[in-house]
Amino acid sequence: MHLVSLSVSDFRNIAETTIEPDPLGTTVITGLNAAGKTSLLEAVAYLSTLQSFRGSPREAMVRQGCQQSILRAQTLVGDRAVTIEAELSATGRSRTMVNRQTVRRRGDLHDALRTTVFSPEDIGVVRSGPAQRRRFLDETLAVVDPKAARSVEDVEKILRQRAALLRTMGRRLGPETAATLDVWDTRLGAAGTLLVEAREELVEQLAPIAEAHYARLAGQPTPVSLDYRRSWTGPLDDALSQSRVDDVARGISLVGPHRDELELSLHGLPSRTHASQGEQRSLALALRLAAHQLATQRLGSAPVLLLDDVFSELDPFRARALLAGLPPGQTLLTTALPAPPEVAAAKVYAVVAGGHVAPTGSGTEG
Repeated sequence: MHLVSLSVSDFRNIAETTIEPDPLGTTVITGLNAAGKTSLLEAVAYLSTLQSFRGSPREAMVRQGCQQSILRAQTLVGDRAVTIEAELSATGRSRTMVNRQTVRRRGDLHDALRTTVFSPEDIGVVRSGPAQRRRFLDETLAVVDPKAARSVEDVEKILRQRAALLRTMGRRLGPETAATLDVWDTRLGAAGTLLVEAREELVEQLAPIAEAHYARLAGQPTPVSLDYRRSWTGPLDDALSQSRVDDVARGISLVGPHRDELELSLHGLPSRTHASQGEQRSLALALRLAAHQLATQRLGSAPVLLLDDVFSELDPFRARALLAGLPPGQTLLTTALPAPPEVAAAKVYAVVAGGHVAPTGSGTEG
């Protein structure tokens, strides 16, 4: 699977452009900060996940002053051509289609385009709160396990409905609302258990791979631990029942997959509070490398790799270690600075002020 072409219209600060990345090698996208380099990678990632890897809402991705953005990608899956089209609306509903068929779930894109994203913000997986680590797990599940990815969407929908119900109760539980809450709790118990079991299995598989990658990035063996912690004990159905009084009183869901934590440790100490910035960045990279490697092993080929200005944050040793840990495959790389000499650019595009994009040639970028 690889990306053949990407066409963008009124997306972020890009009025209109088309790029055709090299199918097997590295396509380098250069330009000054804020020129629009990251926007091209964001467009590719959106077409594979229906989400911004920056965490932005869809309306924020529509070019200022415009009503909608249009994204279109051609991919090649084996010998089968696939077209992905997305309309992002600034005010109304957005939609996405694969070969003219409406996409109803993120999982519908799994066989059309898969991506792995590395960005400077990845350090937030280590440094920020639990939500960032849960998101990392769910993003990885979306690539390596489409069935589990459906559980992510199911849980998100159920939690939204349950939250809306709790808000309308006015902190009073009557017979009718109790019966409705029973329905949502049953659904959350089933979908939430499937999701958490998938997350726990994923963590078990990622842990040894992440430790190996961290050792390469750090230049020495280092104990790395990944531990998934549920926000409840026993069956989720029972935990929801026990938490109901508090949920109603506070108007929020206090237990479930949305409250769980992925604990990360180096040398047996919490990396969020005890690791240096360099150690945190190396651990974040090791986690992304582990996810990319696991996806490659599971799928038989590497996802399209999106490297967003990561080398500006890395010293030469870590940059070389990162490149050495990547399997062969299609890569799109953005940089405001010269890329490391180890990067052999098969194609080069330049993004200039105003979001204009033009090919500048090919060859080794150094």
